[in-house]
Amino acid sequence: MTTIGIKEFQQHASRYSKEVQQGKSFIVYSRSKPVMKLVPVDEGDWETLIDFTKFRKGGIPLSELEQKLKALD
Repeated sequence: MTTIGIKEFQQHASRYSKEVQQGKSFIVYSRSKPVMKLVPVDEGDWETLIDFTKFRKGGIPLSELEQKLKALD
C-alpha cells in the first residue's frame, strides 16, 4: 500500500480517485500520522436504489435533491 501526504492528496484527489477505482490503495498521512485509507469499494457491498441519471442526464444536483426530500416532510 502506497503512502501519500495530505497536501499531495488534496492537490491531486481526482488522480488518486481514478487510481483507487483501478484497484490501488493508499494511506494518507498528515503530520506523520495516518488519517485515512483509500481503498476500492467492494461492489458486492452496494445496491443501487435510485439511478438519478434516469431523471436527468448527469444526475440531479445535491441541493435540488435535498430540497425535494424536505418537501416530502
